[in-house]
Amino acid sequence: MRGRGSFNDAGDVFICTECQANAKQFIEVQDSVWAEIAEPSDSSDQTEVATFRRDSPHAAHPCPRATKERLTMATIPATMRAVVLDAPGPPDALQVRELPIPTPRAGEVLVKIEAFGLNRSELHTRLGLADGVTFPRVLGIEATGTVAACPGGEYTVGQQVAALMGGMGRTYDGGYAEYTCVPVVQVVPFTSSLDWATLGAVPEMLQTSHGSLTIGLDARAGQSLLIRGGTSSIGMATAVLAKRLGMTVLSTTRNPDRGDALRHIGVDHVLVDDGNIADQARTIFPDGVDTALELVGTPTLPDTLRATRVHGVVCFTGMLSNQWTVRDFYPIEYLPRGVRLTAYGGDATDLPTQVLQDFLGAVAAGDATVPIHRTYRLDDIATAHADMEAGRATGKLVVLP
Repeated sequence: MRGRGSFNDAGDVFICTECQANAKQFIEVQDSVWAEIAEPSDSSDQTEVATFRRDSPHAAHPCPRATKERLTMATIPATMRAVVLDAPGPPDALQVRELPIPTPRAGEVLVKIEAFGLNRSELHTRLGLADGVTFPRVLGIEATGTVAACPGGEYTVGQQVAALMGGMGRTYDGGYAEYTCVPVVQVVPFTSSLDWATLGAVPEMLQTSHGSLTIGLDARAGQSLLIRGGTSSIGMATAVLAKRLGMTVLSTTRNPDRGDALRHIGVDHVLVDDGNIADQARTIFPDGVDTALELVGTPTLPDTLRATRVHGVVCFTGMLSNQWTVRDFYPIEYLPRGVRLTAYGGDATDLPTQVLQDFLGAVAAGDATVPIHRTYRLDDIATAHADMEAGRATGKLVVLP
């Protein structure tokens, strides 16, 4: 007998009596069909007392926990609103449509999405610059919400989770929707009372920033860090993390009017990017900076390398310029003597649960900030993409479905 609700291999959902109150409860299992759940048996309080098909349009979730509480169910509708891209194109190629809600299998999680952030890689996909993407496709490499169903029982229904990376929005449908179905390994759980807009801005931004600092740069307290592309969401999040680590942060912007936004999150030195940041950085650190994060792309990478000291490290993480390859790369000529070049791509596994939880706790306590530029509704997705493409944002763009 099962001590909690679960899916079996046939796709039936079992509701255990341990999750009932000491009275009869009812579960809607079809539009007009009701199944009566019997009172707990004297012989066993774990008897499987009701089953219904997982593919029912109104299938209930597995029991959230094996306790003698009133059985609560959240009905999953048959369809959802989602943003579909049929082929590469301009922002208005993103169309909001009704789609069937995906059915999770063992090893997958169905997430009810409360918020999702926009990311540059989704712009690349929309423009047709990303490899391995098939169309039509629901874009979105991240989403934040609650567990709607988890056949394998790895997560609890109603649990707060972030889903990110691992092919989301590229090889399978992603987060630009009201629901998404993802592999269990792409899910990071958390607990927070922060608003959903804030929570939706964090996962991919934090994963990339944390991974760039720890894996790409091996950053240490007391070091200097140059962030090339400082007013991007990743640039601002990295500045926040770096200051928490105890680093001296230099951030670039092409727009002098955005300097105050960088200083507000703790940046020590704001550099106006005129294409020659190396000289500006070396007026502050004559030997060059200890570490540098390249977010603009290959057009500015050589200058970023020149700003870095011997044995310093430059991590190539972003390509705001939409340029990420170096033609006729000759390392001895391209790389300054003794400067190390790394890169960071990363995955959900690079964002440990504790790192996410600690950061959200710091935000709630007022010890860290989440740089959000603007929030949108799902119907405004074309406007949001146009804003991202035009570089109008100082911080993260977030959509609330």
